[in-house]
Amino acid sequence: MKNLFLYVFAGLLLFSCKEEPKRTDYIINGTAKDVYNGVRVHLNAVDEKGKEKVISTKMVVNEQFSFEGRVDLPSLHYITINSVPGKLPIMVENSEINVAIDKSNILNSTITGSKSQISFENYQKGYKAIEKESLPTKMAMRNAARQQDVAKQDSLSKRLLELENNVTQYTIDAIKENKDNFFSLFLIRLELNNPKMDIEKYMEAFNDLSSDIKSSKTGLDIKTKLDNLYNIYKKNANLEIGKVAPNFEAPAPDGTMVSLNDVKGKVTIIDFWAAWCGPCRRENPNVVKVYNKYHSQGLEIIGVSLDGARTQKDPKQLWLDAIEKDKLTWKHVSNLQYFNDPVAQLYNISSIPATYILDEEGKIVAKNLRGRALELKVEALLK
Repeated sequence: MKNLFLYVFAGLLLFSCKEEPKRTDYIINGTAKDVYNGVRVHLNAVDEKGKEKVISTKMVVNEQFSFEGRVDLPSLHYITINSVPGKLPIMVENSEINVAIDKSNILNSTITGSKSQISFENYQKGYKAIEKESLPTKMAMRNAARQQDVAKQDSLSKRLLELENNVTQYTIDAIKENKDNFFSLFLIRLELNNPKMDIEKYMEAFNDLSSDIKSSKTGLDIKTKLDNLYNIYKKNANLEIGKVAPNFEAPAPDGTMVSLNDVKGKVTIIDFWAAWCGPCRRENPNVVKVYNKYHSQGLEIIGVSLDGARTQKDPKQLWLDAIEKDKLTWKHVSNLQYFNDPVAQLYNISSIPATYILDEEGKIVAKNLRGRALELKVEALLK
């Protein structure tokens, strides 16, 4: 599970009441007790990649400082002070905001005047409670790994998964409770870079937001991102272990069309590679060994080449030369479109070498096996 302060990434990380503030700009009035005159105070915004950028710097004068500006919508910023460790998260909206810095611990500072800040802090309390509960489990997990206690690792993994699900449900509940304000978009956007995001739950939560929130500029931007993630999710779901591999058809070197259905009923390796791919070429002798050993027992291989890179003057000839040089005597296809190859896109290939191993029913039973592991899997399937 992520640490919220470190995981927040940017752009317009929004939330606010549906009602727009009456002010069209913000002013942050700060007090910094026991901080000397001349000490610099920085207001940091966060860019689209999650990188902080100083947007304003002021000096403390008589234990006071101030920032002025304008935001299109409430967004997360940080206040840092040169002589004070740490940073203070603050939701900046177009209103008069008062900040009282606690020099001994900047996270204990108080912020008033920002309605968005109240929502942020309330959410944090519940989130931190779940995070605190997970820490002992994570430590126990590391200890079990060092001791190679597989049974304990399995038990703790299940507990960590439960806690992660608790975080997801807590966030989903918060979104549902805030259908009419931008806090819901903040929470959804917070998850967009989380590889464990439950896309179906977040899509459902987004679709249940008020029309005004969904149709806002930020809402439409998030909708596009959610749709893209959902499409990737659906594609990956069709490529999970146990699923029937999707059929494809592509041209062989002689121009005839070859399809996955041509090897239906046989143990098959779909091998994504290219003449320009060094790791692929180094792995080819292992694949040749497996093919020569098990082809007579029913093994088939379809090599899908991702040649067609811009740097290749004659990609087809380079492809054919590599087939001959590496002694790859199985079926080959390619559209010579690099990673834009329709077969590569169908199988969501983003790097090579990549392999899918299919059983006689055409179901995916393994992915990306190399060397001895590949041989053992093929041997087991042909028994």
